[in-house]
Amino acid sequence: MIAKALAEEALKVALSSGGDFAEIFCEDSRSNNLNLIAGKLETAQSRRSYGVGIRIFQGTRTVYAYSNDMERASLLDCARQAAAALGSAQTHPQEITLTPSKAAPLHLAKVIPWSVSGAKKVAKLKDAHLAAMSVSSEIAQVQVSLMENDQNILIANSEGLYVSDYRVRTRLSAQVVASNGKENQTGFAAPGASMGFEIFDTMIDPAVVGAQAAHSAVTMLHAPLCPAGMMPVVIEKDFGGVIFHEACGHSLEATSVARGNSVFSGKLGQVIASPLLTAVDEGLMPYGWGSTTIDDEGMTTGYTVLIDKGVLTGYLIDRLGSRRMGMPRTGSGRRQSYQYAPTSRMRNTYIYPGEDDEEEMIATMGDGLFAKDMGGGSVNPVTGEFNFAVREAYLVKDGKIAHAVRGASLIGKGSEIIKKIDRVGRIVGHGPGMCGSASGSVPANCGQPRIRVSEITVGGRQG
Repeated sequence: MIAKALAEEALKVALSSGGDFAEIFCEDSRSNNLNLIAGKLETAQSRRSYGVGIRIFQGTRTVYAYSNDMERASLLDCARQAAAALGSAQTHPQEITLTPSKAAPLHLAKVIPWSVSGAKKVAKLKDAHLAAMSVSSEIAQVQVSLMENDQNILIANSEGLYVSDYRVRTRLSAQVVASNGKENQTGFAAPGASMGFEIFDTMIDPAVVGAQAAHSAVTMLHAPLCPAGMMPVVIEKDFGGVIFHEACGHSLEATSVARGNSVFSGKLGQVIASPLLTAVDEGLMPYGWGSTTIDDEGMTTGYTVLIDKGVLTGYLIDRLGSRRMGMPRTGSGRRQSYQYAPTSRMRNTYIYPGEDDEEEMIATMGDGLFAKDMGGGSVNPVTGEFNFAVREAYLVKDGKIAHAVRGASLIGKGSEIIKKIDRVGRIVGHGPGMCGSASGSVPANCGQPRIRVSEITVGGRQG
């Protein structure tokens, strides 16, 4: 990483053309991915990301430059080029004194991934593979992957900040294909957390993960096509939170709000959702997939209430968004690596638990759909309009789950759907994922209790 004296020198150079703020982001991270297909290790890939990014502000104008060389000459040259790109205003030399600190650890990885042998890791993948294959003779293919990542970062800025942090994440995924010879259906499960290899002792049983994905695939293989139409929908916890994340969460980030490219711009203090809905974004959730002790601008992360009983109470704001909006930062500046300037991003975003009985919301819904597991989809980030596939769905008849259906999708507009939530369950589930935006792909957690939407358009291939 970069010594304090060198960081002070580089920041001074960065401000030499009239900038009013400068920041250095140093990174040394490693990632490891193992991929098992048909019970055999298909790929084992390791990657290292090592470099530095320099950002300069002049009001709301910004310049960002980066290099994979942290030696003094290269670092100062990077700072000079960034300063030159900003402009050539006259300025007085600014003295910068950095105060070293280290982010208090939110959670410590007990078993660093690189200390574990490849054989032990492959054994975990094989456990998931065998469990999936044992579910049914219709299982045609099993692909199991292990993703490990650790990241050392150092952030220094012209306000005197000089802080470091260390992050470790581990995730296991299983994708299973079931086939009857004429068609295929896929099941998927992928738990993960900010933990080391000890995750397999405390949180993840590979056999359970493999079997879960396999059961879903087989269930959908034998399911009839889903009918289409407007109907009430109950959305299960865990990955159900991806709808709020995509259809509403991105519209609450300063990246969209500050430019007026959000349906929620200028609506603080207004009722925008059902009074049953409270939604938060949290950076300090213990072992949360999207948790960090500090954000990628060096600010301590925290707890941001976005919607409180239907009222819009907050946005996710990074440093640039703060300048544009005239509002305080929320510790939400995030980036994929040193190659990206940070922007406002979600961390662990979830709907707060309510008081409704999970079984009652199905028993009183009449005819509708139970969306047990959500798949991928598309969202218009400006309007919040979405179309999401339902990976595992069940038709509800007269308040009772009748049978599984396939080919279902949920279609709507985030700002309208959150007004139609009429039940919120008591137990929150969380699902990890990778979220892409202007600052690259970052780990983000989506969560919610079981909820009911009184009416939503269900896309299907029958009727």
